[in-house]
Amino acid sequence: MKFFSQALALNLLLALPAMAHSGHGAASLESTVWHYLTEPAHIWPALTFLLLGVLFSLRGKIISKVLRAIKVPSVKAHCDGPCGVYDPASARISAEAVLSMTKKILALEVPDASDKEAYVKYHNTLARYISVKEEQAHETKEHLLVLWTDFFKPQHLEKYPELHDLIWKATKECSYAKQEVSMHHAEQLMELVEKVHNIFWEAKGREVEWVLANPA
Repeated sequence: MKFFSQALALNLLLALPAMAHSGHGAASLESTVWHYLTEPAHIWPALTFLLLGVLFSLRGKIISKVLRAIKVPSVKAHCDGPCGVYDPASARISAEAVLSMTKKILALEVPDASDKEAYVKYHNTLARYISVKEEQAHETKEHLLVLWTDFFKPQHLEKYPELHDLIWKATKECSYAKQEVSMHHAEQLMELVEKVHNIFWEAKGREVEWVLANPA
């Protein structure tokens, strides 16, 4: 009823000036009503506007009723996106890339500075390797944090009390892998990601083997 009253008031507010044309006097509720009584055909535009106003006011309720009538199921998301697809493989792949880039950087041989072409090529390759290493280390951190904040629940922490410390250490290793060129930190990161992998799949009641893309 409240919505109808609002629509009616809006209709009258806009209709009064329009009805005050020659032969109907000043714009007022009385002259407007008299206009409609003496010229019934003019009431249809006003009624149309009134109906549109009511429908606009009730749009939320109308949409809700339509959705209920066609039985649209409600969807509840446990994270930012309701896909429900999580897999620690993403963290494993990026962490493995960190390890691979670290190996490649350490394997580079510094050429003689007098060989300009070789020296430029070396620095170009080194810069590319470092860029990929840092990018993949950051991605590993993001993948781990998504699992921590979106997948793992309080009941998982109860069953795996080491989970908080594990994720914290793993994300710290991501930072160390960015800051340094260290096989120790790269290998530590892989070990911690493997532990996250094992807890994740055990929590889902599945046995998924830890397989590296490049085990060498």
